[in-house]
Amino acid sequence: ANGLDMDMLTALHAVMARVHGDGRVRAVLITGEGRNFCAGGDVHTFLSKGEDLPDYIRVATSYLQIVASMMMRLNAPVVSAVQGFAAGGGGMGLVCSSDMVVAAASAKFLAGATRVAMVPDAGVSVTLTHLVGLRKAMEILLLNPVITSREALDMGLISRVVDDDKLIDEAFALARQLAAGAPAALAGTKRLLWNGLGSGVDACMPEENRMQAQLSGMADAREGLAAVIEKRAPTFTGR
Repeated sequence: ANGLDMDMLTALHAVMARVHGDGRVRAVLITGEGRNFCAGGDVHTFLSKGEDLPDYIRVATSYLQIVASMMMRLNAPVVSAVQGFAAGGGGMGLVCSSDMVVAAASAKFLAGATRVAMVPDAGVSVTLTHLVGLRKAMEILLLNPVITSREALDMGLISRVVDDDKLIDEAFALARQLAAGAPAALAGTKRLLWNGLGSGVDACMPEENRMQAQLSGMADAREGLAAVIEKRAPTFTGR
């Protein structure tokens, strides 16, 4: 399901750092192996940490935030090809930090953070709001609806929807088209567009990290994570 644990986060970080320092890279394509693009944080790993979960969350969130920030600041355009589920901070965070997103017709999107008594991370509270507007972002982040690819396209969350069996071919074609463009002009245009967020993303990330670490130490977070694994509705107490 491509749940994000520290191994995957450090690997993502290493790839982005390498790409960031390579001026020969003209476009970047991100996709997930298997059925899902990314299922978000690995809930089994979270629960296994016990009382150490806040410290783990603090480090993991930092890595994810750095990856999201690097995607937005990379000179080369970043295209994500989404199949299956894009969920949680990992899935939605990568989607919202991409320059263009191609989704399979059967793809689905889910924020999911508040479902496990946590808050959005990877800058999603800012980037998602920028993409879909405040009212729709509130609905997505507070109620956690499962969003179809067509709904995601209509609200501006993604760029294109294609047939499932054409996803990779279409995403590669888009990446090749971007790679053939004038690199300095594309980099400058991308920078201008992302700069439209002002200091919002950078300002929200430390607060995201603080809140995630705090909330992950509460009983409600343990209940939310257990409920996901046990496929039942959670019972939250505010503790």
